[in-house]
Amino acid sequence: MTIHVTSEVGRLRRVLVHEPGPEVDRMVPAMMEDLLFDDILFGDRAREEHRRFKRLLQLFGIEVLDTAALLAEALAEGDARDWLLDVLLEDLPLALRRHLATLAPAELAGALVHGLRREEAPGFPGAGDELFAILPLPNLCFQRDPQVVLGDGVVFSAMAAPARWREALLARAIFRHHPALRDVPVLCDPLRPEGDRALFLGLHRPRLEGGDVLVLSPDVVAVGRSERTNARAIQCLARSLAAREEGPRWLLVVELPRTRAFMHLDTVITPVDRDACLVYPPLFLGEGPARAATWEIDLRGEDLEPRPTEGLLEALRTHGVELEPIPCGGDDSLLQQREQWTDGANAFALAPGVITLYERNTATADTLARHGFTVVGVEDVLLGRHELDLDAPRRTCILLSSHEISRARGGPHCLTHPLTRDD
Repeated sequence: MTIHVTSEVGRLRRVLVHEPGPEVDRMVPAMMEDLLFDDILFGDRAREEHRRFKRLLQLFGIEVLDTAALLAEALAEGDARDWLLDVLLEDLPLALRRHLATLAPAELAGALVHGLRREEAPGFPGAGDELFAILPLPNLCFQRDPQVVLGDGVVFSAMAAPARWREALLARAIFRHHPALRDVPVLCDPLRPEGDRALFLGLHRPRLEGGDVLVLSPDVVAVGRSERTNARAIQCLARSLAAREEGPRWLLVVELPRTRAFMHLDTVITPVDRDACLVYPPLFLGEGPARAATWEIDLRGEDLEPRPTEGLLEALRTHGVELEPIPCGGDDSLLQQREQWTDGANAFALAPGVITLYERNTATADTLARHGFTVVGVEDVLLGRHELDLDAPRRTCILLSSHEISRARGGPHCLTHPLTRDD
């Protein structure tokens, strides 16, 4: 399988997703904080909305791959099963480990994704009120985060919250062991010690999540230093990319406020065309106190020292990426805050100028319309009332049904990870 991503807007050919499954149905209110959810979801409705999104992608001939299916195929390889059981399950009782080792690949993948309830787990004692021997992974639908496809290789994530650590390990199992992906070069693994560098844990543990990385051109990558991605992981990424003869020249580091509203860089800026991007204005426009500081690292330089810039958009301009900012929420600061919270800056491009956005972000959609986008509902495209050719695109914003899935706190960009885009 060929993977190749050098932009956020090139014509999409292949994409990785994960439909919300039984793992979201197994959440109880007491688990929400640890699992990073603000509410429990109505799973059937979330799945219906996600399937409509997948059908839209398939309608345009985009190959849609589901992580759970890839994981089951990878686990059919003996090495993957042994590696995952050793890395993930070393603290489980021996009887339960032995039980898991006997499961068919699809059943084992289901246990690792959907979770395993106490009564389903032979040999697991647990406290009387403990529901799970293996916790479910409701965040796995956000496929942007466990890995980053950059150029022709992959960067593995090191997730910030313990509730998501397993997601990044499943990504490693897939890219290391799946027959179609195991030859993909690994560009960076923040959890692997470098040379004589020790692997620090606790507060010094590297943290890197895919939502903080934007591949803006073959030469330029931006990364957010956020509540989810820290300086140690960014240094590791810079060293790894600098050690390669081919790849990006510039790494732009954007300082984000450490709040849940701005958990990742792609919650405040996403490209929507070759020459335009959606932005949350306070961080990138004007000179207010909220403006995000940005540094640049020359990956071909001698010292990899971050140097200050005037701002992200200004730095991009100096490196040949000219993006007109389109304000998420329009010009009203109240609507900007509301729609940034509901992922109004988290658009996902299917081709240059053809994007998907949640239907609830009406002020952002109106603003896109003023910038030349035709705004249509997903049903209009699925039912043939609006025809669109991704190989001859015109500016279009497709509004996705999002009443339930948006409550999981992630937009279309969060739900997807491109594996192959045209340059």
